[in-house]
Amino acid sequence: MRAGLPREARIRRAGDFAAMRNASGRFGGRCFSVRYRKNGLDHARLGLAISKRVSKRAVERNRIKRLLRESFRRVRHQLPPVDLMVMGREQAAGLPGPALLAEIDALWKKLLSQKPDLTLKPGDAAGTIAR
Repeated sequence: MRAGLPREARIRRAGDFAAMRNASGRFGGRCFSVRYRKNGLDHARLGLAISKRVSKRAVERNRIKRLLRESFRRVRHQLPPVDLMVMGREQAAGLPGPALLAEIDALWKKLLSQKPDLTLKPGDAAGTIAR
């Protein structure tokens, strides 16, 4: 049995990422910014956007993504059914793993405290690309 993040728990389609950029709630911290929107499924999904602006070194960007996926894997069953897009900020590159995990865990708690606010507006679409 694989202990990683299953395929259905990840956002993979460009249309889903575009929908997150256009109409979603957002909050953030020092190292990460999170966008979220209700997804109509029965589980949360994660999408990552860690650009070269965060770090020029691929090894550093990949380390940050691994930490984010692991943190999400641990709490995903507690989260409401939303799509989450986590974007990295430049400050994330210099911090050690435990500091990054502490910040992202605080962001998951913030999302859980905003749970009643996760309602779709009438104009919200599920995505722009047909499935």
